[in-house]
Amino acid sequence: MIVWINGAFGAGKTSTARELIDLIPNSTLFDPEVIGGELAHLLPAKRLAEVGDFQDLPIWRRLVVDTAAALLAELGGVLVVPMTLLHQEYRDEIFGGLASRRIEVRHVLLAPAETILRARIADREIPENLPDGEIRVRQWSYDHIEPYRAALASWLTADAHPVDTSALTPYDTAVRVAEAVRSGDASACDIVQTPEPTSETVAAGVLLFDEEDRVLLVDPTYKAGWEFPGGVVEPGEAPARAGMREVAEETGIRLEDVPGLLVVDWEPPAPPGYGGLRLLFDGGRLDSDEARRLLLPGPELRAWRFVTEREAADLLPPVRYERLRWALRARERGAALYLEAGVPLG
Repeated sequence: MIVWINGAFGAGKTSTARELIDLIPNSTLFDPEVIGGELAHLLPAKRLAEVGDFQDLPIWRRLVVDTAAALLAELGGVLVVPMTLLHQEYRDEIFGGLASRRIEVRHVLLAPAETILRARIADREIPENLPDGEIRVRQWSYDHIEPYRAALASWLTADAHPVDTSALTPYDTAVRVAEAVRSGDASACDIVQTPEPTSETVAAGVLLFDEEDRVLLVDPTYKAGWEFPGGVVEPGEAPARAGMREVAEETGIRLEDVPGLLVVDWEPPAPPGYGGLRLLFDGGRLDSDEARRLLLPGPELRAWRFVTEREAADLLPPVRYERLRWALRARERGAALYLEAGVPLG
């Protein structure tokens, strides 16, 4: 398993993690900051300048998952990971990637009072050989207090097991964390386990509409970004039936009629992804009573909303939005379309 120690900069994550590996048998410290430091040497300066934080780099998030999985395969036991995660979509991507590898994550939040946190930042030791280190490191920590507050108010407290460290030493904090893991108070993250594909896949999505002809989008817990209801077609399963199954599992809506095909989109492989066929079906219009019966299974979906085509452009990744855009055109025309990478052919 992984014990992920979250918290604001200055909360004492690393010092607690060092104490914790002495309290949890067969445990190893893995600090993802090491990956960020290596990327500073590996990536072109132009790419690094495009982001404000190495966490914003998709390669960093991917390497955190891959490295954690490789370390557990090599060493077994428990990984203790001290790392601030304040973006819910980054948490989804990393924890979802770990879940797909059947790696259990216990998410712990170190949460001292803000006055204590500010005092710790002020007293933090800064390496003498770091140019402008005192100003930059302290200011960086102070600047992240507000995003930390926002995460606390929205998702972080509900997702992680909190430990108030205001009056605790790192050792005392580690004892509390170890006991929470042992007792199950810090339980495994309730997140769907979607196996990583090993080859091209066929996925079926279903578009559902409200009485204003807005389309339903869902927010998965296990990956970043909004999606259509749907998922990977299982071996021996008809794609339209797979879409119906996924709609029922994700939303509680059971479609009586097999939905009509709108688009077939070939998604080219983009390593590490394998690509494959992506199908969108027309699930029809839900009346207001049906819309009110939408359910959200905790391990899989966090939220749902009906959106206009224009609103969808701000929520969906570009290729997914193009797929939706052409599906809506196909629905208007009453004829299915064949796409390659979101572009219609023929």
